[in-house]
Amino acid sequence: MPLVVVGSVALDCVETPGQTRENLLGGSAVYFSYAASYFTPVRLVGVVGDDWPGEHTELLRSRNIDTAGLEVRHGAKTFYWRGKYLDDMNVRETVDVQLNVMEDFDPVLPEPFRRSPFLFLANGSTKIQLKVLKQCPGATLSVADTMDLWIRTEREELTELLSKVNGLVLNDSEAKLLTGEANVVRAGHRVLEMGPQFVVVKKGEHGAMFFSKHETYVLPAFPTAQVVDPTGAGDSFAGGMMGYLAEQGNFQPKTLKEAMAYGILVASFTVEDFSLDRLRKIERADLERRMEEYRRMLSF
Repeated sequence: MPLVVVGSVALDCVETPGQTRENLLGGSAVYFSYAASYFTPVRLVGVVGDDWPGEHTELLRSRNIDTAGLEVRHGAKTFYWRGKYLDDMNVRETVDVQLNVMEDFDPVLPEPFRRSPFLFLANGSTKIQLKVLKQCPGATLSVADTMDLWIRTEREELTELLSKVNGLVLNDSEAKLLTGEANVVRAGHRVLEMGPQFVVVKKGEHGAMFFSKHETYVLPAFPTAQVVDPTGAGDSFAGGMMGYLAEQGNFQPKTLKEAMAYGILVASFTVEDFSLDRLRKIERADLERRMEEYRRMLSF
C-alpha cells in the first residue's frame, strides 16, 4: 500500500575519524524513503533549493519513490547539515546547520498523497506535523518521529499530536526527556499513556524497544562490524519498519515485530557506508539473507 513521508531533504557534510565527505545526499525523508522502497511504493514530501542536484531526484525515482511532493524553490538553498563523529562513532557533534528552505517549510500534499493509507511524519516541527496530519484524515496508520528540540519548544503541540497518531518513534534520551523518567522502560509506558497505540524507542547500537498496552519487548541491533557512517540509521530503521507495515497492509502485533526487525536490518546496511552508498548496492534478497541470520541469532 502507498506510504507517504513528510520530512527533510538535505545536503550533508559528514566527518568521521577516518575521512570527511562533502555534499552527501541526506535528510530524514530521503533515508526513510529509500529504506521503505524495498517494501512498498513511497510518496515523498519535502522542499529543496535550486542547488539540489537533479541526479538525486532521479535516484529516488528509480526506487519507485514518487517525488511529486518534492518542491524545488528557486533562488533558495537546500537544507544543510554538517556533523562530526568522535572515535567510538556513537557520539556525534553538530558542527553547522543551515535551515535555508526548511525555515518556512509549510507542505501542501498533492491530492493523491492525501489518500494514502500509511503516513509517516519524519522528524521536524510538531506544528508542521499537525498540519500534515490534518491533510490525511483517512490514514489507516499514522506514525511520528520527534526529537529533543521539539520536546522542549513545542510540548503543547506534541501533546496534541500524541493524542492523534497511532505510533511514535524516538530515541531513549528523548523518551526520558519527554516523560521525566530516568528508566527507559517506565518512560516508554508513560509515553503510551499520552495517547499513541504503540511506541518504539531507538537505542542505537543496542537495537530498539517496543511498547504497547499488550506487550513490551527488545530487539537487538544486528552485529555490524564495519560502521562507516551512522548518519540516517534511525530514519532508515523507521523507513524499513513502515515500509514493511505498508507492504503487509496491517499493524497487528506479529506484523509490528517483523517490521521492527526489518527496520533494524535496513539500518545495519545504512551504517556500512556514507549516505545511501551501501543501500544502493543491495536488493530485497540481501535483506532476506540477513533476516535469516538475524532469526538464527535470536533463536535459542
